[in-house]
Amino acid sequence: MKQMIIHGGKPLQGDVWIGGAKNSTVALIPASILSRTPVVLEGVPRIADVINLMDLLDEMDVRCEFKETTLRIDPTDIKMSPLPAGKIKSLRASYYFMGALLGRFGKAVVGFPGGDDIGPRPIDQHIKGFEALGASVKNENDQIIITAPEDGLHGAKIHLKMPSVGATMNIIMASVTAQGQTIIENAAKEPEIIDLATFLNNMGAVIRGAGTDVIRIEGVKKLHGAYRFMMNVMVKTAGKGLANKTDRTPEEDDMLDMMVNGGKRVSLQNLKAVTEWYKSIN
Repeated sequence: MKQMIIHGGKPLQGDVWIGGAKNSTVALIPASILSRTPVVLEGVPRIADVINLMDLLDEMDVRCEFKETTLRIDPTDIKMSPLPAGKIKSLRASYYFMGALLGRFGKAVVGFPGGDDIGPRPIDQHIKGFEALGASVKNENDQIIITAPEDGLHGAKIHLKMPSVGATMNIIMASVTAQGQTIIENAAKEPEIIDLATFLNNMGAVIRGAGTDVIRIEGVKKLHGAYRFMMNVMVKTAGKGLANKTDRTPEEDDMLDMMVNGGKRVSLQNLKAVTEWYKSIN
């Protein structure tokens, strides 16, 4: 049995960089293609999943530039491209491209190894969510083909059998540009859901209720780029389980509201209390 022996008694010093939250990062990267202009993410961890997602973006002619911890994504010249089965199988997070592509192009083609029926697979709730929005889903030639109707996706009330993080994220990404209101009941409440909603709100989406079991999305015509400057704040907030706390302080309530609602809530005056709170936990 391998062991790790630590000889203590010596003072520690130096700097350690803490990377951004992986679960948030692997959702924000696919979500970036919903933008019509460049997106910048900061605090991005240099991990294999990020590199693999960048490879998928490259196949869609999306330009990426990753320097130190800053990832710049330019989807200006994006093209609709089927996602290959091999990379989908090796990277679970790549399934988030289904909702993102459906929201951006009204169509998503995802390679799926084996040609099995869609129903029994773990993504059945994703598929049912897309169908509730009006999309048709076919399984042809080992590919899942998801297509919006000619007049586009339409908002719907969707009740998840279980609070799936992946299904919640995919439905959010597909519905941000759908017509009308979408309501997700029994939605997942994990911090990465809040991070995704905040990111999309910063790009012009209208999402309310992230972090609770009921999420409401008002569809908009298109999204624009965002500079994601609060990744480290999100990591700290996610670490504290802010969204699930029942005894939040007024400052924490304000932070959660700022994260989820963004937009008009973001101003120097409103940020004052939040930045003071952030400094207090460092």
